[in-house]
Amino acid sequence: MMFKDRTEAGILLAAQLSKYKSDPGVVLAVPKGGVPLAYVVAKELGFPMEIVLTKKIGHPSNKEYAIGAASLHDYFVIPHHDVSNEYIEEELKLVRGKLQHMHDKFMGEREPENLDGKTVIVIDDGMATGNTLLSTVSLIKKSKPAKIIIAVPVASQSAVKTVAKEVDEVIVLMTPPDFSGVGAYYENFNDVSETEVLLYIEKLRELKMLS
Repeated sequence: MMFKDRTEAGILLAAQLSKYKSDPGVVLAVPKGGVPLAYVVAKELGFPMEIVLTKKIGHPSNKEYAIGAASLHDYFVIPHHDVSNEYIEEELKLVRGKLQHMHDKFMGEREPENLDGKTVIVIDDGMATGNTLLSTVSLIKKSKPAKIIIAVPVASQSAVKTVAKEVDEVIVLMTPPDFSGVGAYYENFNDVSETEVLLYIEKLRELKMLS
């Protein structure tokens, strides 16, 4: 099975998530690839969509391996004997610089959604190791949501196992036994630009104003 593009994957995910329609909820999109899918889901459920403003902190010898995560106001790190406090401080500065850029670009003056007591659906275009989403979940939990749902079109079986222990539900459309990277399961897996992200945010705002 292959998805035509992120929009098609979002439509299929929205069908699986329709059971949450009557909950007070928020859709959180992992930027930038998760945004087109999250837009479709938020539109179908009538939930507000927000960009996840968290980023993983990578290990010094392998930046893809997450040892923690940071938001603009919080962070956590799993202690590693070969990772110094100086490295963490430097990474925090770098990560928060990128997050501040995203905040200014995508949020502007708007206050973030209150997640307290809400059903929070976190959406990305796929999950390879689960480490990045796991880091995001640890920070979301501090906002005391009622439920955390992870929804992705495709994931490795090991990533699903890793993440399922930490959330209320993981919704995945496909877990190939020979998983070979998220992009392999999309016909069109072009990068999502910041301009496109802004377009999706605007479209949802307009829909909200019309309703």
